[in-house]
Amino acid sequence: MEIRVYSQYLKFLGTIEDHTSVIWTRRYYEPGEFELHAPITEKNLRLLQPGNLITKKGSDEAGLIDDVHTEESNIKNEVIRRGLFLTNYFSSRLIKSTFNFNGPVEVAMRQLIQSVEPIPLLELGELNGFTETVEFQATMKDLLVYLKKLSRASTIGFHIRPDFKKKKLIFETYKGKDKTLSQGVNSRVIFSEKYENLNNAIYTYNSRNEKTIAIVGGKGEGAERIYITVGDTNITGYDRKEIFVDAKEISDENISHAEYLNLLRQKGLEALNQHIISEAVESETEPNINFVYKENYDLGDIVTVKKRAWDIAFNQRLTEIKEVYEYGGMKVVPTMGDALPEKIDWSE
Repeated sequence: MEIRVYSQYLKFLGTIEDHTSVIWTRRYYEPGEFELHAPITEKNLRLLQPGNLITKKGSDEAGLIDDVHTEESNIKNEVIRRGLFLTNYFSSRLIKSTFNFNGPVEVAMRQLIQSVEPIPLLELGELNGFTETVEFQATMKDLLVYLKKLSRASTIGFHIRPDFKKKKLIFETYKGKDKTLSQGVNSRVIFSEKYENLNNAIYTYNSRNEKTIAIVGGKGEGAERIYITVGDTNITGYDRKEIFVDAKEISDENISHAEYLNLLRQKGLEALNQHIISEAVESETEPNINFVYKENYDLGDIVTVKKRAWDIAFNQRLTEIKEVYEYGGMKVVPTMGDALPEKIDWSE
């Protein structure tokens, strides 16, 4: 596999072909990351400088080198470079003016990007017309934090695709496909012992933080304070698990009372979404056995997982895929689901 190196302004600088290990981790809801190991040579030291970009030949993803480690000893002679994928550029921008939004999530992402200080070379890609909607308010917030919130709330993925020929960075949204056994539209993908693609598996289940009812407190004091309840109020007994959500920071300026209540409701829904039962499987697989990586399944797709020996069977989204290149070969380490639920706090 050829690693290509570019400047931040997408000028081609050279190639790395003597690397000993590359771990390329793709993530659906947030920036991916990479780790590269290579011998210490004049060429590698010159190319693998902080601030340069690396990409795999033929890939539409790239990462920025921001972590440099060089080690020379009797047993080691290598450079180690780490970094995050280009969507991490958004972490350097703040949403400065109060941003009120009610509409499609995809449009919210694009408008947030347009509202901040421009990122060099960045352009918006095509609008897909995804129908998931959201209502929220943000002021002086980290742009990347909010893009990740919107992504998790809607299950819409996002990335920055570098166009090296045209010297452009393209922001794009996308959605994984349903490849589960329970549907009949797309080709089905199953991870199981039968298909030899569930090797060295790790299964996690956690219900410790589950909540089923959110009581949201808005503006006002004492008996004058506004409260709304979100969730199935018919739930009783051991299944009723309550959480209080303080939403005093939400402003009702320049919006109607109904819009204000919707913002409180959104706050409650997000609190429930971050307090769910989490279930995930991480495993190793060969990229071309039974189901071919990037042909039959890809990041963001929903697949069926079956482990008969453990008596588990469920459908989960591919939230992370780690590509490991070592010893002249490649293996894929997919994660189906989230090992622990990501906290979505709209007040941050």
